[in-house]
Amino acid sequence: MAAHARAEQPPIKNVHALQSPRLGKLLDRLEQVVILVLWVALLERVIRSTNPYAPLLLVSETAVLLFVLIRRPTEAITRKPGDWLLAITATAAPLLVVPGQALLPQIVSLGILLVILGNAGQAAAKLALRRSFGIAPANRGVKVSGPYALVRHPMYAGYLLVHIGNLLLFFSPLNLAIYAIGWTAQILRLQAEEKLLSQDEAYRAYREKVRFRLIPGVF
Repeated sequence: MAAHARAEQPPIKNVHALQSPRLGKLLDRLEQVVILVLWVALLERVIRSTNPYAPLLLVSETAVLLFVLIRRPTEAITRKPGDWLLAITATAAPLLVVPGQALLPQIVSLGILLVILGNAGQAAAKLALRRSFGIAPANRGVKVSGPYALVRHPMYAGYLLVHIGNLLLFFSPLNLAIYAIGWTAQILRLQAEEKLLSQDEAYRAYREKVRFRLIPGVF
């Protein structure tokens, strides 16, 4: 893939932006605390698990935690309670997974491969974003290079591969329900992000060039 230029536009002021900087900071801190608490609980479950692949659960979720803690603040962030609920649900759900046993021993290798590929994909997207990573829909600058030249939400595409792999490695009805709820929220969250970002002319131009949101040729 050819190198792409990096376009970082200043966050826009829009009807969905938080009016109070103090409220924005408070929501930022609350988000960080929730993710940190859930990550610690996941770490405890992984330590107690007898499944040798349980530590794989921590790779993606630790990256989420670290980028949440170091992200760049913005005023162009949604103030809709529903958007925040979707964002928290989509982010928190994978942190609630319980490491059980593999669905079938024969597909363990496939599960591990999906986790590795998914983590590589979401890591590449996070590195492209750097401190522009966030949970709730916000405009922290439009990115068009690297994995963002393939799909508009490559980080979520990476999460999808990781979560499918995790289901193969740690299948249970509970985990299936957790991921189903999480991905329902994730798709709605993605749509909320696009609605906010589409108020930015730079994003509208980017959307015309990169047609697919999550899966090339499908969605």
